[in-house]
Amino acid sequence: MDNARISSGDTRASNARILVVDDDREIAMAVEKLLTREGYEVIRAYDGMQALEALAENQIHLILLDIMMPKLDGLSATMKIRESRNIPIIIISAKSEDSDKILGLSMGADDYVTKPFNPQELVARVKSQLRRYMHLGDIANGSRSSQLRVGGLCLDTDAKQLTVDGEPVRLTAKEYKILELLMSNPGVVFSAEQIYEAVWKDVPYSVENTVMVHIRRIREKIEINPKEPKYLKVVWGIGYKIEKV
Repeated sequence: MDNARISSGDTRASNARILVVDDDREIAMAVEKLLTREGYEVIRAYDGMQALEALAENQIHLILLDIMMPKLDGLSATMKIRESRNIPIIIISAKSEDSDKILGLSMGADDYVTKPFNPQELVARVKSQLRRYMHLGDIANGSRSSQLRVGGLCLDTDAKQLTVDGEPVRLTAKEYKILELLMSNPGVVFSAEQIYEAVWKDVPYSVENTVMVHIRRIREKIEINPKEPKYLKVVWGIGYKIEKV
């Protein structure tokens, strides 16, 4: 599959790897050529499903994504990616109406470029998003440590993997985000509304039961005795916290 093909770049681009997703192979190859001249590594994919596969198999720092594609369209792929990843996504689409741009951005894209595009403008937008991500955003913040540790809990934020006393534990995307929020702030109490707003990215309304169900499932996975939790505590009438151990 072509999306496994990586074009070698140089270190001037900080070894950033970009996923280019477009069912028009000529456009995908043209964008690849443009970006490799700038020193980036490029992986190509031709539909949303290939994009998700490439993302699972490679460390990707930015995605250029078309909307109208077979199997899984760009907007659906964006929403799927946003369940677990916060890497920059730039939509490149022939759909140029303001409503299309607003929809793409509301679905989780960071930028929206219409076809036909100015090559230098596209490169500038790529550099801008990468600069924020790699120097000011998630990678820079995460570079302090890619592992969050509380007692026997270890959350690897690069691999998106939790281990409990050295044993791997599977989490859903929502469970992972809740645990990442709490473990990033041990001892801090978050209300159900704050957790919902941070994890679901939506306005919280009557969300206590939804959050409580996810908390219970996390406890069942990380606690020896979920009824007497060591890590994930309830502060009655206020919210939830990861106890400092």
